[in-house]
Amino acid sequence: MGLSRKRQRELKKLKRSADQLWDEQRETLEHAADVLRDARRQATNYAREEVAPRVRGGYEDRVKPLFATGVAKGRAVSRDARGKLADDVIPAVSGAIGSALAVLEAAKDPHVRDVVKRASSATAELSSRARKAVAPAPVKSSPGPGTYVLIGLGVLAVASVAYAAWQTLRADDDLWVEDIEPGEADVDEL
Repeated sequence: MGLSRKRQRELKKLKRSADQLWDEQRETLEHAADVLRDARRQATNYAREEVAPRVRGGYEDRVKPLFATGVAKGRAVSRDARGKLADDVIPAVSGAIGSALAVLEAAKDPHVRDVVKRASSATAELSSRARKAVAPAPVKSSPGPGTYVLIGLGVLAVASVAYAAWQTLRADDDLWVEDIEPGEADVDEL
């Protein structure tokens, strides 16, 4: 099947138009690439000459001082917390532990044990006297208020004895006098 001359001319004309369009498109793309290269070069120059100094200035003027202030405040808070721990918390905890140990040591003392035994026997004796003094009544399953009062008095007596023993046995640095060996001269005397 052959093409007529008219169709062949039309096809040749169409082919020339397509080739011409393709050449124009290639020139347009090359021109666009040249424009993009120039734009990139200009953007790089602008960023180096205008943007970078402004960013650097903003960092130096705003970010760096805020960061330095934050670091300084963090260090100050850390220093204050360490001081509070060393000055307030540790002495309080060690004082409480020392007090508890002193009470335990006082409880080991035979004199304190003897006083506690006497107090508890006195409490038991008072309780038995109180029961005898009361007219026979139906037996109650729970103790009366007098028992609680006596138990409270017994606990108070034991606590008073323990506190007195602790005050007697505790070590106060201010109460101790340093021994001076013979032959040492006191600086104040000279």
